[in-house]
Amino acid sequence: MMDQIQATIITIGDELLIGQVIDTNSAFIAQKLNSIGVDVHQRIAVGDDKASITAALDTAINNTQIVIITGGLGPTADDITKPLLNQYFGGKMIIDQPTLDHISYIFEQVHKRPMIERNRKQAEVPDVCEVLFNQSGTAPGMLFKKNNSLIFSLPGVPHEMKWLMTEHVIPRIKSHFKTTPIAHRTLLTAGIGESFLAEL
Repeated sequence: MMDQIQATIITIGDELLIGQVIDTNSAFIAQKLNSIGVDVHQRIAVGDDKASITAALDTAINNTQIVIITGGLGPTADDITKPLLNQYFGGKMIIDQPTLDHISYIFEQVHKRPMIERNRKQAEVPDVCEVLFNQSGTAPGMLFKKNNSLIFSLPGVPHEMKWLMTEHVIPRIKSHFKTTPIAHRTLLTAGIGESFLAEL
């Protein structure tokens, strides 16, 4: 029997750890992975801290073939995921022109306001990743490879993450790995307590 392909979900953001924001991204990602036969081995939540993110990456890459990271890709000072990934995978930052064109269009044509340097920096990506074009927002997704693992970095904004998961992440996983279906069986009971049911 083929070994089950396993994944780790890493969510990044201080706002998740203090309960300011409820993590709905992990549930969506887990459901999408499960639907194609990928078993979620673990979910790790970390703050906007380099050491914590690096440790989570080390653990995930050592234990699973797929790592999906969400968060930390925005234009503010606490969004440290991209430069950290650049350093972790030994790359250098470059401008992704299709992403820059898309960001320019959003600001100048859709929002009718000038684009500032912080917005332009969102088009910077490590040269060691495959850029996952984000039609739903300004932060591109990224795909890295290490030790036969696929490491995806996605924005934390739910509608952007969902679009990238559906359009980029799932197709790449399916083309890279041969997965086996995961079957779930749910039994509905009524009129009996849990402990009595366990005895039966």
